[in-house]
Amino acid sequence: MTVEQKLESAIWIAQSLFDRGKATGSSANLSFREYNKIYITGSGTCFGGLTRMDFSVIDMEGNHIEGKKPSKELSLHKTLYDKDSDIQSVIHTHSFYSALWSCLNHQNENDIIPEYTPYLRMKIGKIGLVPYAPPGSTKLFEYFEEKVNDSDGFILQNHGPVVGDKDLMSTFYDLEELEDSARIAWELRHENANLISQIN
Repeated sequence: MTVEQKLESAIWIAQSLFDRGKATGSSANLSFREYNKIYITGSGTCFGGLTRMDFSVIDMEGNHIEGKKPSKELSLHKTLYDKDSDIQSVIHTHSFYSALWSCLNHQNENDIIPEYTPYLRMKIGKIGLVPYAPPGSTKLFEYFEEKVNDSDGFILQNHGPVVGDKDLMSTFYDLEELEDSARIAWELRHENANLISQIN
């Protein structure tokens, strides 16, 4: 795909997430690699109205080359790119059920979503919980770097999911599967609690 085609795909993904309430306001960010450059949504941009002018271009050392000021969570994206050269796209949102699930206590923080269906494991793998730190903070990036090799996808505690994959559409599908799996886990947790209360 050309850069223009990737930008078109990124804009379509962002609009789809926004239209279905999986990204709100200016809280989400996405990126893709193009050789030795990263194209990432600019600081304060909204998924509901992205244009080509809303992207920032960064080199692989994190230096701003052109375009808007990059998202303050650029370091999350760069950490995934540095982890694995096969990762060519990253999406981070504050999607509802993933954020809800991140607020609970989990016994195994490297694998926090139960396998109620096979698809999360098939598409992503294990989902790890990254300890809470303020969004965009150095401490959050440190926590993420500490956890990045322990799992395949991530949810920032009290915050939202971060996923990366081989291209934009694969990353989008991963994010969708993660959010659906978090919703299933949340709904079944609620049902199980109701059953226990009825028995007691």
